[in-house]
Amino acid sequence: MMIGVADMTIRLYAMTCGWLEMSLKAMLAGAEGRIRVPVPCYLIEHPKGRVLFDSGLNLQVQTDPFARLGKIAKYYGISFEKDTDIAARLNAMGIGVEDIDYLVNSHLHFDHAGGNDALPDCRMVVQRREWDAANDPDIAARIGFMKQDFDHGHDLVLPDGEHDIFGDGSVVCIPTYGHTPGHQSLKVRLPDGDVVLTGDACYLRRTLEEMRLPMILHDADEMRQSLRKLRELQRRGARIFYGHDPEFWAGVPQAPAQVR
Repeated sequence: MMIGVADMTIRLYAMTCGWLEMSLKAMLAGAEGRIRVPVPCYLIEHPKGRVLFDSGLNLQVQTDPFARLGKIAKYYGISFEKDTDIAARLNAMGIGVEDIDYLVNSHLHFDHAGGNDALPDCRMVVQRREWDAANDPDIAARIGFMKQDFDHGHDLVLPDGEHDIFGDGSVVCIPTYGHTPGHQSLKVRLPDGDVVLTGDACYLRRTLEEMRLPMILHDADEMRQSLRKLRELQRRGARIFYGHDPEFWAGVPQAPAQVR
């Protein structure tokens, strides 16, 4: 559902759609202990439409995580309370799932694409190499892709590289490969400057500051290159929104408040 074109303001909203507890070394190779991290989703309101960046966990995880995730569930402590799924978070803002025009998935892991089935009518934007990898049984098994998260018959937009959603430079998909074969981040131009929603290209602030990779990833060289790209965007003035950093997230306004 299109927004009135007379209102040219671009708005960004952040939503916590659950929490995951896991080994810290999964995010920082060699680190000890555990970490509890948010599952973020973002809504961008543009004069030409609404964009959702990632869809979070599937609703079934609230009641039976092992039935939904299988053996993956044993690696996580999952906190996913009622009314924190993506459809409920949008509904609390007075927005129906039918009002979303584009669903941009950073990548197709269960905590970023698990809610895709709740948004059946929008266009799904995912890098072509991510889509191809997720549909290759051998690669999917190795990387942890599950068709139940992403194979819902969406109208697909499959860019190869940068993709400008509205054609005006305000909401742009940026390839940040490495975590998965076709991971992408999203650059959003707000009135006060650009923000970059990194997804899993940059889990934590320490990831970028220390150039410290996670224990498990698809391609280390590509991920380092992606981190260098994010550093350059930061040097140019963009604000980096780290994918799962709980300390950073504590300072991010939650919808219905705007990120400014």
